[in-house]
Amino acid sequence: MAAQDTLSAPPRTAFYNDPVIRGIIYQVLVALAVILFFAWIILNTAQNLAAQNKSTGFDFLFQTSGFGISFTLIPFDRSSYYWQAFLVGLLNTLLVAVIGIFFATILGFVLGVARLSSNWLIARIATVYVEIIRNIPLLLQLFFWYFAVLKAMPAVRQSYELPFNTFINQRGIIVPKPLPDNEMNFVIVALVLSVVAAIAIVRWAMSVRTATGHYPQPVVWGSLFANLLITFGFGFLAGSLLLGTFPALSGIVGFPLIAGVVLAGVSLTPFTRFGRAFIGFVVTWAIMAFLLEGMFAFVPPVVIALAAVLTAAAVAWIMIRGDGRPATEGKFPLALAVLIVVGVPGLVYWITGATLNFEVPLLERFNFSGGVQLVPELVALVFGLTIYTAAFIAENVRSGIQAVSKGQTEAASSLGLREGDRLRLVVIPQAMRVIIPPLTSQYLNLTKNSSLGAAIGYPELVNVFMGTTLNQTGKAIEVIAITMAVYLTLSLTTSAFMNWYNARVALVER
Repeated sequence: MAAQDTLSAPPRTAFYNDPVIRGIIYQVLVALAVILFFAWIILNTAQNLAAQNKSTGFDFLFQTSGFGISFTLIPFDRSSYYWQAFLVGLLNTLLVAVIGIFFATILGFVLGVARLSSNWLIARIATVYVEIIRNIPLLLQLFFWYFAVLKAMPAVRQSYELPFNTFINQRGIIVPKPLPDNEMNFVIVALVLSVVAAIAIVRWAMSVRTATGHYPQPVVWGSLFANLLITFGFGFLAGSLLLGTFPALSGIVGFPLIAGVVLAGVSLTPFTRFGRAFIGFVVTWAIMAFLLEGMFAFVPPVVIALAAVLTAAAVAWIMIRGDGRPATEGKFPLALAVLIVVGVPGLVYWITGATLNFEVPLLERFNFSGGVQLVPELVALVFGLTIYTAAFIAENVRSGIQAVSKGQTEAASSLGLREGDRLRLVVIPQAMRVIIPPLTSQYLNLTKNSSLGAAIGYPELVNVFMGTTLNQTGKAIEVIAITMAVYLTLSLTTSAFMNWYNARVALVER
């Protein structure tokens, strides 16, 4: 019996044949190999630097740089330190990245939706844009905007004068410089608090409507009052513009006031869309005429007037064809939020007596004095990154929308939702879970592609720190390590934020 038990017992195996133990051994060996490899690199580098009498360390950051930078957001001159040069390059990189991400997102979403438009012309224009822009190298596009467009502008004394005392020439774009007083700080605080309050009211009203099917009564009445006040204000503005264009209307006493009251009353009737279309026509006509006269002074006035009228007519037609239902029937009444965001800071501005003046650029003998100069390198880099990245974002948006089941659109149509409401309430919320992951990659690409600004002389991080600073100090390892750490930090921060946002907008399955 004992012999049978001995024969039936499983044979003993070596411990290293256990899959778990073997896996641990392999991981330890690989980790040791990696550690030894990096130790060998560090020791070899230290020996080579010692043989060349080169020291290591980051003490060079506190040495005087001895060079200037053409565009800075903080004070910097030749007596500044290298760490200040690093900060200037970092801020310039962040400036381009933030501006580029903002405008590329807006343009990309518009183009992505336009590619799926039922309008044949709009869809083809968006398709041509995407297919051309994304197949041309970004560096070539930057050269185009910098050398073929901005550097081809006239000299300083022949600058193009744009509206609002803005000038453009070979040296960039010169715009008025805002000069706020100390009381403007209260206005800024009021603006921030107003935005927070408006967002809180919107979220509360939406949650109540989700639970009960109706917006809270205070929000409904507040929105009605805000709509009347805003419509009256725009109606008064439209009346004033008409009065300035047609002096014969001055015979009507209080014409702007009458126009505001009439249009505010129309907003309470089923013909509200026609009142808004009238305001949109007048305001668009005045703005377009002002802009075109400033930008194309050499064009005959008849052509400018015709272009302004056609543009205003197109805007009015779009507004007439829009959804004319009261906001409480399906869309959140945004008039209340707009009134809070605009009205509260305006009231604080009036009570505190704050002033916001502007330093207007003045042409002198060889250059402009005053104002803020946007160097052509900055403008070209922002234009290039925005236009290039928007083409890829448009494809992400298009694919995300097409990933939503067609049955969702058909179900929304069966509920009587219009095309805009179907897109805003049904399609886009479901498409965001598909759009956000590749959108994150495009944000990272834009941030890292900002380093191409060195090719056109924009003083971003690679140009200032890895270029000039590295050449002058010879601290290649330290400079490259810092630069790599910066881009790694920016990428991880952007990814973390987008992952958080993706989790916020993700659909919760039941």
